[in-house]
Amino acid sequence: MRADQPSGGGALNLSAFLLNGRIGRTAGLGSPGAPNRRNTELSLLAIAVLLPMLAYANVGLALDRRLPAGMLEYGLGMGALALFAHLVMRRFAPYADPLLLPLAMLLNGLGLVMIWRLDKAGPLLPNNYPAAANQLLWSGLGVALFGTVIVLLRDHRVLQRYTYVSMAAALVLLAAPAFFPARASDFGAKIWIHLGGFSIQPGEFAKIILAVFFAGYLTANRDALALASRRVLGLYLPRGRDLGPILVVWVLSILILVFETDLGSSLLFFGLFVVMLYVATERTSWIVFGLLLAVAGAALVGSAENHVRVRINAWLDPLAAFGPHPPAGSTEQIGQALFAFGSGGITGTGLGQGRSWLIGFAAKSDFILGSFGEELGLTGLMALFAVYGLIVQRALRTALAARDPFGKLLAVGLGSALALQVFVVAGGVTGLIPLTGMTMPFMAQGGSSVIANWVLIALLLKISDSARRPAPEPTRAVGA
Repeated sequence: MRADQPSGGGALNLSAFLLNGRIGRTAGLGSPGAPNRRNTELSLLAIAVLLPMLAYANVGLALDRRLPAGMLEYGLGMGALALFAHLVMRRFAPYADPLLLPLAMLLNGLGLVMIWRLDKAGPLLPNNYPAAANQLLWSGLGVALFGTVIVLLRDHRVLQRYTYVSMAAALVLLAAPAFFPARASDFGAKIWIHLGGFSIQPGEFAKIILAVFFAGYLTANRDALALASRRVLGLYLPRGRDLGPILVVWVLSILILVFETDLGSSLLFFGLFVVMLYVATERTSWIVFGLLLAVAGAALVGSAENHVRVRINAWLDPLAAFGPHPPAGSTEQIGQALFAFGSGGITGTGLGQGRSWLIGFAAKSDFILGSFGEELGLTGLMALFAVYGLIVQRALRTALAARDPFGKLLAVGLGSALALQVFVVAGGVTGLIPLTGMTMPFMAQGGSSVIANWVLIALLLKISDSARRPAPEPTRAVGA
C-alpha cells in the first residue's frame, strides 16, 4: 500500500474520520430527546457581554479615574445585539452549538473596548480618529446579517447547488479592487474598493465563498481526486481533468492577489485549498506538495515584488528602522509591536495603562494584537488564543457531527479559514512570519472583517443545528 493512499482496515485518520465516520448518532448528537442548550447559550452570552463591560470600566478608571460616560449605552448596545442573536437562534436554529455565538460576541466586545481605548490616545496616535462608534455600528450590521443567514438559510446543503456560481463570485470579488484607484492610505495594497467615504474589502467575503466552492466541488469529485492518480516525482497526484477546475480557480485567485499585493489573503486561500483537499482525498502527499508550492511561491514573489521584499526585510531585521541609517521603506511598526509585547510581560501593564499608540496608525487594525499583548500580557494573549481555539474546535466538532459530506467539508473549510487568518495575523505581529496586512477576526477595526466573520459563524451554526437536530421518530404501521 502506498503511504499517501487512503488507509484500509482499522486505521483511522483525520479525513476518514471527518468524511466517513458515522458521528451523527454518537456522543448524544442527533439522538432523540437531545437538549438544545439554548439556556446554556443565554448564560454564556451574559458573561460575554459582562466581561467587555468590566474591561470598558477598567479602561475608564485607568485613564480618567471614573467610569466612562458611555458605559451604559455600550452595555445596552452589546446586550441588545446578543439578545437579538440569541432569540433568532432559539427560534430558527434551536439545536445549534451553544458556544460559538458567545465566543464570537466576547471577541467582538473586547475588540470594541480596545478600539475605544486607542481612540482616547488622541493625537498621540498618528492619524487618529474616533472609530469605536463606527465599529459598534458595523458590529450591529454584522449581527443583523448573521440573523438574516440563520433565518433565510433553512438548509446549508442548498449552497452546494451554487458551487460554480460561488467560483465566479469569488473571482469577481478578488479581481474587483484592481479596477478601482488605490489611495495613499492603502500603503501599496490594492485590496479595498473606495466609493466616496465608504470602503469595502472584498477578500474577507471571498474566503467564505471559496470555502463553499471547494466544499461543493470536492464533495462531487472526491472519489476521482482520491483514487485516479499519476505518480509525479514520487507524489501521487490526481488526473488533470479531475483537478483542473479547482486548480485553475486557485491559481487565478493567487495571481490576482499577488497583483494586488495582498499576500495575507493569498496565504490564507492557499492554506484553505490544501487543507480541504487533504481532508477530502485522505492523501498526505498534498501536505508535502502544498509546502513545496508555498516555499517556491514565496521565493518567487519575494524576489520580484518590491512591496513584498520590504516586508521580508522588515521581518528579518525589525529594528533596522531605529538605526542611524534606516533602509528605504523600513517601518518601526514591527519593532514597536515587539517592544509592546516585552513591556507587557506575563501579566500586562493593565487596560488603559500601556503605550501601544507608539505602534502607529495600524494599532487599531493590523496590530491590535500588540495593544492587547502590552496591556493584558502573555496571560491575556493566551486567553484570547484559547477563545479562537475553542471556535476552531467547535467548527471541527460540527464537521464530525454533520451527516452530509458537503456539510463536513464546509465546516472544516470555515474553521480552517478562521484558524489560518489568526495564525497569519499573530505570526506577522509577533515576528514569526513576514507581516501580511490582515486583520484579527472580530477584534480589529474594519467593517468588512467583522461582517464577514459573523456570516462565517452563522454558517457554522446552521450546519451544527442540522447535525444536532434529533432524528424524526420512525412511524409504525397500524396494528404492528
